[in-house]
Amino acid sequence: MTLAPLATTDDLDARTIAWDDQDLAETYLGVASASVRDAAGVPISRVTSTVSLFGDDGQWLRLPGPPVISVATVTLDGGALVQGTDWALVDGALFRVCGWRVCGPLPVPAVVTYTHGLAEVPADVVDLVCRLTASALVAAAAEDDGSGLAVDRIVSERLGDYAVTYDKASGATEMELADRTRDRLRSRFGGTGAAMVGTR
Repeated sequence: MTLAPLATTDDLDARTIAWDDQDLAETYLGVASASVRDAAGVPISRVTSTVSLFGDDGQWLRLPGPPVISVATVTLDGGALVQGTDWALVDGALFRVCGWRVCGPLPVPAVVTYTHGLAEVPADVVDLVCRLTASALVAAAAEDDGSGLAVDRIVSERLGDYAVTYDKASGATEMELADRTRDRLRSRFGGTGAAMVGTR
């Protein structure tokens, strides 16, 4: 299921970002949101997800995408575990006395369905999505045929014996986030190597 964008056209208006085409603006808001979520490693906004997590002999299994609001189901090796008997939710992690490793020739993941994320998207994340969207809207409007989206970013120009230098390391699109921004989002929102089976 497609998640709602992390920002809306109302947020663009609040920042006096010009947009004429509703469909185009909403498309870029969705693309920018997907880029930010990918960098964070989690949906950020409140959702219900099913994740597959590999545990070990330890008693704690940390769930990605804090804050964790509630856990609906936990299964391990095909069997449903009972809350209060087999596991407990403590500070965003699942606690199990006997640990999360299943004895056998292959590792077995715990499959957890839970509700998590923020009820309100933080203002700086909304702003980041709006800025990415604004860059894409400007690039799309640069040429009538949309070819402005394909132009490399110019980092310097010279007039005498005309020369132009393009930034080849800036990324393929306006939606490309800097490594430090990606690292900050991943650190802040707790993205892990968990396999996201589904989100709604």
